[in-house]
Amino acid sequence: MLRIYAYARDFMVKNGNPRQWAQKKWPPEELLHNDIAENNSYVCVQSGKVVGTFYFIQGEDIDPTYRVIEGGKWLDDSAYGVVHRLAGDGSVKGMGECCLNWAYEQCRHLRVDTHGDNKVLQNLLKKLGFVHCGTIYVVQDNDPRLAYEKSEIAHR
Repeated sequence: MLRIYAYARDFMVKNGNPRQWAQKKWPPEELLHNDIAENNSYVCVQSGKVVGTFYFIQGEDIDPTYRVIEGGKWLDDSAYGVVHRLAGDGSVKGMGECCLNWAYEQCRHLRVDTHGDNKVLQNLLKKLGFVHCGTIYVVQDNDPRLAYEKSEIAHR
């Protein structure tokens, strides 16, 4: 996983997103160990090789950073899933799409946030039918995050 995140940080820098993970060498190894211990760490495997990883959790009010949203509002107040720390090793095209689609299938209501410089993820979220709902802030830094949501209920 550390190798995948190192690749992802380099990819972000090369694609115009130098601040989201690279400056603080995000995510820290201790956090990844915690994700695994809490059974919220997932991997994407192809041909027996781990090619991607992400954090996924679902429930009611599970992400405190999502309680306050500026410049908009969430589409749906029901229980939801969250994907964080989505990263691939660059060897498989469509890995991010596969992981987000899998997470959505688990709960049919998903929230994701990303840095304003992360155009790659923003484009993927739009392609997959996520709606930009506003801006949230994380505790790791002062950079605002674009908040997206996809909900089966809200799309009816």
